[in-house]
Amino acid sequence: MNDVLLSPNELTAEQLNLTELKNQLSLFGEQQKAAFLERKSVTDLVYQRSDYIDALLERLWQHFEFHHHPNLSLIAVGGYGRRELHPLSDIDLLILSENGVDKNYQTRLSEFVTLLWDLKLEVGHSVRTLAECMDVGLDDLTVATNLQESRLLCGSERIFHELKNRIHSEQFWPSERFFKAKVKEQKERHARYHDTAYNLEPDIKSSPGGLRDIHTLSWIARRHFGATSLREMSKYGFLTDAEFRELDECQTMLWRIRFALHLELRRYDNRLTFAHQPSVAETLGYQGEGNRGIELMMKDFYRTLGRVSELNKMLIRLFAQAIENEPDSKTIEVLSDDFQRHGRQIEARKPALFQARPDTIIDMFLHIANDKSIESISAPTLRQLRTARRRLNRFLCDVPEAKEKFIALTRHPNALHKAFPLMHKHGVLSAYLPQWSQIVGQMQFDLFHAYTVDEHTIRLLKHINGYSYEENRDKHPICCDVYPRLAKPELLLLAAIFHDIGKGRGGDHSEIGAEEAYSFCIDHGFSRPEANLVSWLVGNHLLMSVTAQRRDIYDPEVITEFAQKVRDEERLDYLICLTVADINATNPELWNSWKRTLLAELYYSTQKALRRGLENPPDIRERIRHNQHLASALLRKHGHTPREIELLWQRFKADYFLRHTHKQIAWHSEHILSHEGDEPLVLVSKNATRGGTEIFVYSQDRPSLFARVVAALDKKNLSVHDAQIMTSKDGFALDTFMVLDSHNEAIQPDRHEKIREGVTLALTQDGPITIPVKRASRKLMAFNVKTQVSFLPTRTGRRTLLELVALDTPGLLARVGAVFAREGVSLQAAKITTIGERAEDFFIVTDGERQALSDEVQKTLKEALFDALNDAN
Repeated sequence: MNDVLLSPNELTAEQLNLTELKNQLSLFGEQQKAAFLERKSVTDLVYQRSDYIDALLERLWQHFEFHHHPNLSLIAVGGYGRRELHPLSDIDLLILSENGVDKNYQTRLSEFVTLLWDLKLEVGHSVRTLAECMDVGLDDLTVATNLQESRLLCGSERIFHELKNRIHSEQFWPSERFFKAKVKEQKERHARYHDTAYNLEPDIKSSPGGLRDIHTLSWIARRHFGATSLREMSKYGFLTDAEFRELDECQTMLWRIRFALHLELRRYDNRLTFAHQPSVAETLGYQGEGNRGIELMMKDFYRTLGRVSELNKMLIRLFAQAIENEPDSKTIEVLSDDFQRHGRQIEARKPALFQARPDTIIDMFLHIANDKSIESISAPTLRQLRTARRRLNRFLCDVPEAKEKFIALTRHPNALHKAFPLMHKHGVLSAYLPQWSQIVGQMQFDLFHAYTVDEHTIRLLKHINGYSYEENRDKHPICCDVYPRLAKPELLLLAAIFHDIGKGRGGDHSEIGAEEAYSFCIDHGFSRPEANLVSWLVGNHLLMSVTAQRRDIYDPEVITEFAQKVRDEERLDYLICLTVADINATNPELWNSWKRTLLAELYYSTQKALRRGLENPPDIRERIRHNQHLASALLRKHGHTPREIELLWQRFKADYFLRHTHKQIAWHSEHILSHEGDEPLVLVSKNATRGGTEIFVYSQDRPSLFARVVAALDKKNLSVHDAQIMTSKDGFALDTFMVLDSHNEAIQPDRHEKIREGVTLALTQDGPITIPVKRASRKLMAFNVKTQVSFLPTRTGRRTLLELVALDTPGLLARVGAVFAREGVSLQAAKITTIGERAEDFFIVTDGERQALSDEVQKTLKEALFDALNDAN
């Protein structure tokens, strides 16, 4: 075996065997990797790889004696046809004949392709006649596009030129039809990525602003103008020299990242996942403590996607004017001395307007807010904006005229419809606000967020705007009622803009944002009370969601404590609107009826407390008596006597009646009174409760009960979000579990009986607890969440509050419950919160004597939890 890299043309017939060819490909790959790590031009390496494969295929074509066939051609198509090959790129081949291939050559072609597959090359091939190429190409846009980029490798030139003539004829995908099909294809592709380049695990090729957007421009230009490269596009006047250089620079950046990613992977993929971001950043030379190197790389990457996306949209509009060639019948309406509406686009009426008077940039977005029919900025105006943006020598917020107009825009009732999203899309928010420019492309390293900080914030603004539309009332009933009543909605808009603006700078982002929001408001002429409200909202934007999801909101003291922080109903109204929009903008999968119900109950309980006055706390005994009275009435309707009810309730502690509704009390009591035998009683609520399904367990208490229940629920792919663990005076468990299915919804009724049977069976079994063994997802394994166990003081000191932070691996709760059982720890209540890859759970526990855990027991329990959870990870 030869350890020296040879040109494929230098390989002898004896060396054209699988072992030697694999070795040569390996040597070539190592050479390319070394050159890439030495910072050699990625463009040269991409073309070098294509040229090497060209030479290899030509040598094998001769070896299999296809050159003797007069009417057979080997043609590179697709990306390979463009001479663009990355380490794991597909090698797309067309084996073209005039009228088919005889059996002798068919056998050899099969051997030829099999050898390429055995060499582990990513080969995609088709064997077609000229007529078949035309038939398939006319029916399939992808095939038609690939044929456009065809390049002869070897074989019959005559057949190849005949193919090219047919492809370029007007009968084969006329230019206008091809253009419309490609634009439609691009829109559908963008929609698969939520129409944003700022997903946290983007696709280098297919995300909006990715390589495919550059390809789309090339395909359209090639079909209409015959331009075979970006440089040729500039010759037709559709691309300025500066824009050509920018697109070329962006393509090079994307190629470098893609090449580095392919060096890390074994199988073809273009997704820049959390798992591969660290190694790609390191390969490309990005450095820094912690995730700093990744952040720097991803910011460069997202900025590149943004530049490509903007150029793509602008050039598509220019192409549309040239290709569709329709008479310009769109109405023109003069909006001011500086702007006019042309159809659904806004246009500047003067050249170099933005450079002469930068404040007119904000004017343009005021016009967009005034006229809902305006959907976008015209291509010439966008080109002018791009030039002016690059030449700004100060931020727009330092231009007095721009500042006044920005304030007017924040107060405009229609600002959130199009104006602010377009300001972000076209870099105007970054040009206006220095802090905004710092969060563009700012990564968030978790599974909780789906987008970068800037994209998340823009989506938050869109959700706030959604409160104005009646069709969202079912999804956000409180916000749709509250938002139209806000005295100054512009303060909510500013709080939204600043709520995460401190991220990526170290320290508490809420505190950083609160300070900067206050300064911004004062600097922009808002009053001190207004600035204080915006600052408070930014500093406390997580308060409501954290309280709802991690605290016991049915505890009057929790409500009082929350109400004391909020202080008045005005703040409460602003905060609920910000909180709901924040959750919805974080991840499309995050909002569900469970969260909606929790926030609604917290909102109404706090509203009631504020109206009653914080100096007048609720009467706990009165609430218990009220719940008992209503529950008793329901039970008597079903034939139960007051004496039966009294005897049962004498066994229950007062806390039970405080923490359950009268309907829950009646439901539990009716089934307990009717229950016979020693078998545990397991109830599954027929209707959704607080957005989830309630599972109630009544059984003789024992230390392993919680662990057995959650293990059984885990086997059914159910997640526990809340657990109320109680024990009667005579030692019976009265445990309530709020669960959701794998889609974060209440359980479908047809599953109820199987779940009831599964939990009952688990409670009747003795011996070790069976914890389901499930493989953690690929995404989850990219994260390393350090297990943390903390013991926090409680109000009375009679119980212990345990806070657990850990990687949310399958079976986590069951393992925790098993540790509690082994260590003789009794669980009184649990609040289960999952934030992306992190489990942040709270447990109220006691020892076997129902007392708070001693320091010694706390230490032992902590070590046991560390051992159990770290072993599992």
